[in-house]
Amino acid sequence: MTASSVQRLALLVHPARPVENAVAALTQWADQSGMPVVQIRAAGSGNRQVAELGEPRAGDLLVALGGDGTVLSALRASAAVGAPVLGAACGSLGALTAVRADGLAGAVERAVNGDWQPWHLPVLAIQPDAAAPEWAVNDFVAVRHGAGQLVANVSVDGELYVRLAGDGVIVATGLGSTGYSMAAGGPILADGADALVVTPLAMHGGSAAPLVVPASSTLRVELHPGFAGFEVEIDGHNHPATALGYTIMLEDDKVTLVAFSDRPNRLTRLRERRLITDSPRVLARDERSRKIQE
Repeated sequence: MTASSVQRLALLVHPARPVENAVAALTQWADQSGMPVVQIRAAGSGNRQVAELGEPRAGDLLVALGGDGTVLSALRASAAVGAPVLGAACGSLGALTAVRADGLAGAVERAVNGDWQPWHLPVLAIQPDAAAPEWAVNDFVAVRHGAGQLVANVSVDGELYVRLAGDGVIVATGLGSTGYSMAAGGPILADGADALVVTPLAMHGGSAAPLVVPASSTLRVELHPGFAGFEVEIDGHNHPATALGYTIMLEDDKVTLVAFSDRPNRLTRLRERRLITDSPRVLARDERSRKIQE
């Protein structure tokens, strides 16, 4: 992206996080640069308005102010027009945000001037039986509703892996492997791993470890809900749970994030956010060494 190709800044804002200072700094920069600013409405953004409303279009730089959830909403808004998304953390630095809010104006200027690297993200291409296709940056989740169990038959390239009865199943991208899937005991896929992850949710008996599926494979999930039914979540948002069968594949380069050369990789960010922590024995050894040196 070059300065001439950016025609407008399109903001998406978190419904509750403190974004006022970031908006003020960005508005000041835009006024000085002669850059129009609009706000894009997205699911979950509430009624908070910080700029004139608009629709995403080609030539926009979408700026997400909030956290990873806001960035996901921005990515969904950007897909139809092919615009990149710059995520600014108004709070803790997440997996998808590129800068903290206090560095937003400088980051936007770098992005507008072409001083950035495109981070192309694969997505889950989700085809429900007899329904419109969907897609997810992070994960697809089928989970039981209320009491009872959800039975899910999981197959890879036509080969049955498991018929599980329990709370449900998560299918995640490599990026999504550090979200709900990790919390449920699934593996983490490091940056560059070309695969997706299937993580059972609280199996009621039986045995099936989380499964890493190659990017070239086709996953099939067939659901058999109990009397209470089930829910489907795509990137954390509820979707109509009408289909009982889902065909899922990885689709490359669906959306693009703005990244900078000094951006730490995902494993470093997990450690910074204390989602990955060292063994207490190792920490105690470090403390002893520090005291001896003092």
